[in-house]
Amino acid sequence: MPSTLTERSAPTVTADPDATPRRRTRIFALSEARWAATATVLFLLALPLQLTGAPAWTWGSLYGLAYAAGGWEPALTGLRALRERTLDVDLLMIVAALGAAAVGQVMDGALLIVIFATSGALEALATARTADSVRGLLDLAPATATRLRGDGGEETVPTTELAVGDTVLVRPGERIGADGRVLDGASEVDQATITGEPLPVTKEPGDEVFAGTLNGTGALRLQVERDASDSVIARIVQMVEEASETKAPTQLFIEKVEQRYSIGMVAATLAVFAVPLAFGAALTASLLRAMTFMIVASPCAVVLATMPPLLSAIANAGRHGVLVKSAVVMERLGQVDAVALDKTGTLTEGTPRVTDVRPLPGSGLTEGELLRLAAAAEHPSEHPLARAVVAAARAWGLALPGAEDFISAPGVGVTATVDGRKIAVGSPARLLSGAEGAHTAVAAELEDGGRTAVLVVADGTPAGVLGIADRLRPDATATVASLTALTGTAPTLVTGDNPCAAARLAAEAGITDVRAGLLPQDKVAAVRELERAGRRVLAVGDGVNDAPALAAAHTGIAMGRAGSDLALETADSVIVRDELATVPAVVALSRRARRLVVQNLVIAAAFISGLAVWDLTATLPLPLGVLGHEGSTVIVGLNGLRLLREAAWTRARAEGRR
Repeated sequence: MPSTLTERSAPTVTADPDATPRRRTRIFALSEARWAATATVLFLLALPLQLTGAPAWTWGSLYGLAYAAGGWEPALTGLRALRERTLDVDLLMIVAALGAAAVGQVMDGALLIVIFATSGALEALATARTADSVRGLLDLAPATATRLRGDGGEETVPTTELAVGDTVLVRPGERIGADGRVLDGASEVDQATITGEPLPVTKEPGDEVFAGTLNGTGALRLQVERDASDSVIARIVQMVEEASETKAPTQLFIEKVEQRYSIGMVAATLAVFAVPLAFGAALTASLLRAMTFMIVASPCAVVLATMPPLLSAIANAGRHGVLVKSAVVMERLGQVDAVALDKTGTLTEGTPRVTDVRPLPGSGLTEGELLRLAAAAEHPSEHPLARAVVAAARAWGLALPGAEDFISAPGVGVTATVDGRKIAVGSPARLLSGAEGAHTAVAAELEDGGRTAVLVVADGTPAGVLGIADRLRPDATATVASLTALTGTAPTLVTGDNPCAAARLAAEAGITDVRAGLLPQDKVAAVRELERAGRRVLAVGDGVNDAPALAAAHTGIAMGRAGSDLALETADSVIVRDELATVPAVVALSRRARRLVVQNLVIAAAFISGLAVWDLTATLPLPLGVLGHEGSTVIVGLNGLRLLREAAWTRARAEGRR
C-alpha cells in the first residue's frame, strides 16, 4: 500500500547496514599482552638505573624480573616443541638471551626478551580480534522474527527456530531474519552486506531475499527457504573460518630455515665445547670458547636483519594511511603478482550520483528544470536514489520549491504536487506500466550503459529520464594502471553488482577481466581460480561480502573508512584514509623492504661467519666477539631504518606509478 507523510512513518534505521555489531577483545584480557607489558615496564625501569650508575642489584633484579615476565611463555612453548622433537625459534631466542646475560650482556638479553614478547602479544591480539568479528557477523541477522500462524495471527520467535516453509512478516525498517522468497508485498531491500550492490533492490513476489539484509519502506511477507545454519550469512562465517584455517602458513623468510639453523647452532656450540675438552683442553677455556661461539652465532643479528626494514616500512605506511598488521604481511605484500578488486566502495565511491539528465522532446523542460522538479518531489523521501537526485540539484545550485501531497509507493516511486503540477518520479517499468514512448528508448540506453534509469512524469506525461550510477574514485584509473605495471597483469574485477554496471565501471578504469553478479562464495572461487593458476593474489574490498575473499587470498587489503568490521579484521592491511592509490604504493614499499632484508642477511651472514671462523681457528676475545656481534646488529638495524624516511614513501609511490 502507498504511504503518505500523514501516516505513521517507518522506523528510522541509523546503523550502517554493512557494519557488524562490535565484539572487541580487550588487549589486556590476553595473558600474552599482560606479560609483555610487564616485561616492558620492568625493562624501562631498569635501563635508566643502569645508565646512571645505580647499584647493580637494583637494575639487575629488575632485568631478572623482565626476563621471567616476558620469557616464561615463549620458554614453555619452546620446551613443549622440544618434547615433540622440534627446536623452534622461541627456545632459541630464550637461550640466546640467557647466554647474553651469562657473559654480562644483561641489557641486550632483556631487550631481546621484550621485543619477542611484544611480537607474540600483537599476534595474539590480531587473532582474537579476527575471531571477534567472525562471531559478530552472525549478529547481522536479527535475534527474533515475526512468524505468521495458520489462523492469521502473529507470534515473535527466535530466528533460530524458523523452519523451512514458515511464513514471516518483515515490517519497514526491519532486518530480514531468514533466507527466503517473497510471497506478498513490495519494498526496496538494501542487500549490500551480501552482494555489495550500492543501491537497494526492489523486491516483489517471487524474488529471493537474504537474512541480515535491511528492508526499506514496504512490508514483505516471505516464505523461509533455508535453515538459519544454512543461510548466506552463516555460510560467509564458515567460509572466513575455513579460509583462515587452510591459508598457507605465513612465515618470515628467516623463519623458514629456523629449524636447520637452530639445530646447527646448538650442535656446533656443543661441539666447540666438547671436542677441545676431549683432547685435553682446560674446562674454563673450552667453556669460554663455546660461550663466545654461541654469542657470535646467535640469531640476534639475523632477526634484526629481517625485522627493522619490515617494521620501518610498516611505520612509514602507517604515517600515510595504510595499516599493515604484521611484518609477515609486509613481506607478503611484495610477493603479489595478481590483484582482485571489489567494485562498490573500493573501485568506486559507493554513493549513487546523477550522471545523466535527459529531458524528453516535447516536454518543454530544460535539464535544470527537469532536475528541479524531480528533486522537489523526491526531497521528502529517504530512498538513496532520492538523496542522489536532491544532492545533484543542490550541486547545480537549484532552489527547490515545496512539495505537497507527497506519496511514496515502495518499489514504484514517489508522487507529489510541485508548482501546481503533479510530479511522479520512479521506475520506468512501474510508473507507466506497459506504456511505450520516447522515454522507453532513453531508459533502455541508460540501463544498457550500466546506469539506473529514473523516469520523471509531469501531469501524467513522461517529461524526462535521469541516469543514476555509482562513480569511480578519482584515483581508480591510475591505480589500476599502477597495479598492472607492478604485477604484469591487469587486475580482475569481482563484484556482486549487475553485469552492465560492472562492465561500464571496468571499462572506465581499464579493466578487461570482469566477474559480476557474484555472491561471497563466488568471489572466493574467483580468488582460488587465480591461485590455482600459480598466482599470488592481492584481494581488495570493503564489505562483509568481501571478507571470505580477503581471508582466502594470499594477502587482503580492506578500505577502511566505510569498510565493515569483518572486512577490517579479516584483511591483512587496512587503507585508513580510503586512498586507493596507496595500494600500489604499499606493494612497492614492501618490495623495497624485501630487498633491504636480503642486503641485511648478507651483512649479518658475513659478520657471523667471520667471527665464528675466527673463534674456531684462533682465540677470539669474548669482548671483541660481543663487539663484533653487536656491531653487526647496529649496522643491519640502521640499514633497515632507512625505510622510515619520507623519501622511501615518495620513491615507493613513484615506483607504483610506473
